[in-house]
Amino acid sequence: MLVLHNEFLSAKINELGAELVSVTSDDQLEYIWQGNQKFWGRHAPVLFPIVGRLKDDSYQYQNQTYQMSQHGFARDQHFVVESQTDETVTLLLRDNEQTLTMYPFHFELRVSYTLEQHQLMVTFNVINCGSELMYFALGAHPGFNVPLDAAGGDFTNYFVKVAPAQKYERVPLEAPLSNPYNLKTIDLTKPLMLDRDLFKADAQVLMLNNRETTVMLASNLDDRGVAMTVFDAPYLGIWSPYPKEAPFVCLEPWWGIADTVDASGQLEHKFGINTLPAQEQFDTKYSLTFF
Repeated sequence: MLVLHNEFLSAKINELGAELVSVTSDDQLEYIWQGNQKFWGRHAPVLFPIVGRLKDDSYQYQNQTYQMSQHGFARDQHFVVESQTDETVTLLLRDNEQTLTMYPFHFELRVSYTLEQHQLMVTFNVINCGSELMYFALGAHPGFNVPLDAAGGDFTNYFVKVAPAQKYERVPLEAPLSNPYNLKTIDLTKPLMLDRDLFKADAQVLMLNNRETTVMLASNLDDRGVAMTVFDAPYLGIWSPYPKEAPFVCLEPWWGIADTVDASGQLEHKFGINTLPAQEQFDTKYSLTFF
C-alpha cells in the first residue's frame, strides 16, 4: 500500500488497479468508502479502456470479437510505481499478454495522485504505443462515505450541489446500457437532496459537455464534505446501489459511457468512444477537495 501525506491529509493507494482506498483528515475523518461486499467491495476504481457495460459484454474490432467485463480491466491489473515522494505518486500500466486478449492495442496508462494542502489532484495520461488509431474510454469511480461522520445524520441529510447551478441534460440508463436518444432534464439550480429513489434506475448521468464543473457532496448538519472539480469530462455519474441502503455515494467523471441500447458492437462506432492517433497521448485530470 502506498501512502501520501501532508499536514492536512493522508491518502492510501493500492498498486492493484492504482486505486485510491483511503483519504483521512488530520482529525482522522475517513472520506473514502472502505468497501463491503454486502454493498460494493471497491473504493475508487480506475475505469479503462471502457466505461460501463458493453452490450453482451463484447465488441468487434477488425473482424474479431473480444470479451470485456464492466468498466474494463485496469481496475484488476497491477500497476508499477514509476515515481513517488511524500506528496505524490505516479503508477503505470502497460499492455500485457492478458490485456491483449481483451483489447488489441499497445498502450501506457499513467495515474498520478498529488496532495496539495486540502486537495488531492488525480491525473490520467494515456499513450497510444501502437501504429494504428486507438479507441478507448476512461473514467474514475470514487466512493465517499455517507454519512461522513457516524456521530450524526443519515443518507437523507446529504446533498449534491453543482456549479454552475443550472438545469442539466441527463442520460437515462436502461441498466446496464445507456439511452442518449431519450435525454431527460435534471434541475440542479438548487442542491439535490439525496434520496434512495434517485438511483432506482441506476446512476444519474449528467452531461457536462466537457465544461469545468464542481460537484460538492455535503450535509445540512455540519460543514464537512468533499468537492470534486472535473475539468473537461463529457459525463459525470452520481451513483449509490439500489435498493440496498448503502452508506456511500460515488461521484464519477467519465470520458466515455456504457454502450447504447442499440449498439452495433463495432468498436469504431461505439457511442462516446475516444480516439488517439499512433504515438500520441491523452491527458486529463480531476481534483478532490476535502473539508
